[in-house]
Order: sequence, then structure tokens, then C-alpha cells
Amino acid sequence: AGRAIFEAVGAAVLEGCLSEGGPVRQAALQGLLARLDDTLAGLPAATQAELAQLLALLASVPGRLALAGLSSDWSEASVPEVQAALQDMRMSRVTLRQQAYFGLRDLSAAAYFADPGTWGLLGYPGPSDL
Repeated sequence: AGRAIFEAVGAAVLEGCLSEGGPVRQAALQGLLARLDDTLAGLPAATQAELAQLLALLASVPGRLALAGLSSDWSEASVPEVQAALQDMRMSRVTLRQQAYFGLRDLSAAAYFADPGTWGLLGYPGPSDL
């Protein structure tokens, strides 16, 4: 369930950075998920447990509706629907919703741009030789 959430969030957060569709887009999202797996494995156990709780909540229908305001399942929601849900979380007065948004967004973006193949999108040439 967590992979479906991060795939939907990644596609929404990275809209404009990913190709329009097809196998190239799917490969980019699968690469994102693989890097997320590696990143999350390196987090402290307590952080992993908190993230697991958040993902379990977002995977349930009541939790998804209450926290994200998303009526469609993550795997069925369109990019604009997920973007709207994320925007609502970001602008919410409820701190938990904002924290969830920033965590999902930051993890997705960081895992995507950790791949040197994506650096050109930012105009970043890579680290300098010392």
C-alpha cells in the first residue's frame, strides 16, 4: 500500500519533471520507489515506525479521506486529484496534515533527485572534482 501511495505522490509532486507517459515515465517512477526503499531502510527504527503508521492510515479509506481528503484510491486517483489533495494538506490548519504533506513531498522529491540522471532537470552539473 505504501508503494501505491508514494507512486501517486511522486507522480503528483514531480509532474513536469517526468515524461508524459509510457515506459519512460513508469521506469522513472519505479526508480523513485527503489530509491525510496533504500532511503527508508536507512532511517532510524522510530522514524520508520512513524512513517509506517502514516502510510497505514493513508492506505485506509477513512484515513485517506480524513488526512488527505482524497476520495479515490491512491492507485486510481489522477495526478490532478492527488495534487489537489496534497495542496489541501499543505494549506490545512491541522498540523498533522501539514506534517504528512511535507514528509511525503520531501521524501518523494529527495529520492527522485538523488539519481544523478535527474540532475540535468535542475541544471545541476553534479559535484565538482576536488
